[in-house]
This record gives sequence, C-alpha cells and structure tokens, in this order.
Amino acid sequence: MGTRFLLALCLILLVLGFEVQGAQLPQQDERPSPALLSQVQESLSSYWESAKAAAQKLYEKTYLPAVDEKLRDLYSKSTAAMSTYTGIFTDQVLSVLKGEE
Repeated sequence: MGTRFLLALCLILLVLGFEVQGAQLPQQDERPSPALLSQVQESLSSYWESAKAAAQKLYEKTYLPAVDEKLRDLYSKSTAAMSTYTGIFTDQVLSVLKGEE
C-alpha cells in the first residue's frame, strides 16, 4: 500500500468517525463552518508532508548500499523458496482432494 492510500484511508476513517459521533448528538442550530474542516485538512496535510520529508531525509542519511544489496538478495531467495513450498503444498492439497484412483 502506498502512503497516499494510507493517508486517504486515515482521512476517510477520521471523517466517518466524526460523522458517527455527530449523529448521536442532537442537532444544534449553529453549523460548523466549512473553513474549520479545510483548516484541519491543511494542518493534517502539512504534518504528513513534514513527517514524510523527515523520514526521507533519515533514509537518505542512513542509506547503506551493502545492506540494501543484502536485503534484495534475501528477498529474492526467500520468495523463490516460498514459491517452491507453495507449489509443494498445492500438489499435496490437490492429491488429498483428488483421492486415490
């Protein structure tokens, strides 16, 4: 999942949470201004962008090519092993379901 997807999901859940809380309260004469919602969205967006920039700077500062290469190699070996074991498991399940002929 991308960071944009997670941000959108969090904002949707936040809005839905406020809608649920607002539904339980009796209706008030004064309606909240749309400017407040836009201010909240802008502040959340700015906090998210600053956190993302800080994480990117930290990643760039601590980036080690040797570790990155080892991680890529480990990932490729583990995915190859998992595909082998998945194939074996699939064959076993099919033989159990098929039964003896």
